[in-house]
Amino acid sequence: MNDLLTPGPTRVVGVLNVTPDSFSDGGRHTGDPVARGVALHAAGAALVDVGGESTRPGAARVDAAEELRRVLPVVEGLVAAGVPVSVDTMRAATARAAVAAGAVVVNDVSGGLADEDMAATVAGLDCVYVLSHWRGFSDVMNSLATYGHVVSEVRAELSARLDAVTSAGVARDRVVLDPGLGFAKAAEHDWKLLGDLDLLDRFGLPLLIGASRKRFLGALLAGPDGVVPPPEARDTATAVVTALAAERGAWGVRVHDVASSVTAVRVVDAWRGGRTPVTSLGMESEAS
Repeated sequence: MNDLLTPGPTRVVGVLNVTPDSFSDGGRHTGDPVARGVALHAAGAALVDVGGESTRPGAARVDAAEELRRVLPVVEGLVAAGVPVSVDTMRAATARAAVAAGAVVVNDVSGGLADEDMAATVAGLDCVYVLSHWRGFSDVMNSLATYGHVVSEVRAELSARLDAVTSAGVARDRVVLDPGLGFAKAAEHDWKLLGDLDLLDRFGLPLLIGASRKRFLGALLAGPDGVVPPPEARDTATAVVTALAAERGAWGVRVHDVASSVTAVRVVDAWRGGRTPVTSLGMESEAS
């Protein structure tokens, strides 16, 4: 687990939805999710994020037993195959069971707000905790997308949640922050947050960016007729966001198409490696 948070290239986190109603794949990988997760890891995913409850706008919640039934066998299968696993859940009981089965990250899109036991539970687990900005469940989140200044408000609300979970015992150095793109946010809010990542970076904590295939990319790519491309047609745009996030130093990106984002990160790293250090430029200038 400790290696996950060491400095290095931006991590690509592969999305593995084991739900019948995901916005991005519509349950396409429920047949053999372990094989899909293994393939994501082979394509370069540093983590595979397993989720058993859809968080698409308007989605109804599944009960706790059903979520666990979907998630736990997949976590166990991936861990047995040597794949590092993250569990995407808002429930403390699911987080506890998944970490006991070998998951090394709890990715809680609610930032501990959906389950009052989450922070105390994570505090007692040996795992990384991804804390996201969130204002409400999927059935109401669109009505909560009201901001005066989205970046400062998201930063303040993340700060409050960070204080709450660390007060409950979660070690600050095990927290990764996620601005929650698309969660109680309209497209203009998502773009503002991406444009001002430096404000979120002032926490001094790793950042995870989850832009993959989301509505704001679909709206951007809509044709002259207003037709929005389907989620899988947004992978090139997602990879561009990955490259820009990697250039800004993001710890990770959560994506559906792993291969294109792995390529994007490699390009950014090569670009950085080709830069002449400022000190070298200065020396050359003085010698000329």
